[in-house]
Amino acid sequence: MVYINERISIADEEITLSAIRAQGAGGQNVNKVSSAIHLRFDINASSLPDPVKERLLKSSDQRITAAGVVVIKAQNHRTQEKNRAEAIERLRELVLEATRTRRKRIPTRPSRGAREKRLESKKKRASIKKLRNVDFD
Repeated sequence: MVYINERISIADEEITLSAIRAQGAGGQNVNKVSSAIHLRFDINASSLPDPVKERLLKSSDQRITAAGVVVIKAQNHRTQEKNRAEAIERLRELVLEATRTRRKRIPTRPSRGAREKRLESKKKRASIKKLRNVDFD
């Protein structure tokens, strides 16, 4: 069971973990040991609340496929256990970010003083530029 917060958790059956061989340099064991972890999590088939599912599917995260499957590959550590823990933590952070709702921005208008200050600075700048064009014949 992966606990996201106090109310949301993901059952282990909803997460598919598979061990694969890590890419890159790794010494003698690189071609023998499958230490990297490939995590797959289907958002649509999960037990997450609908608003969280919607936010996850709308997010532009590159780890989420068009079919709504989260794919995470963890290969930073030498051991399979550490990579598994890292992949699950990354999934937890992704879902936790989707649980947070953004506050709607309330558009504001500039104050009267700010408008007057802006217009005054424009007039000052215009007069400086006008002085540059004076002919001294």
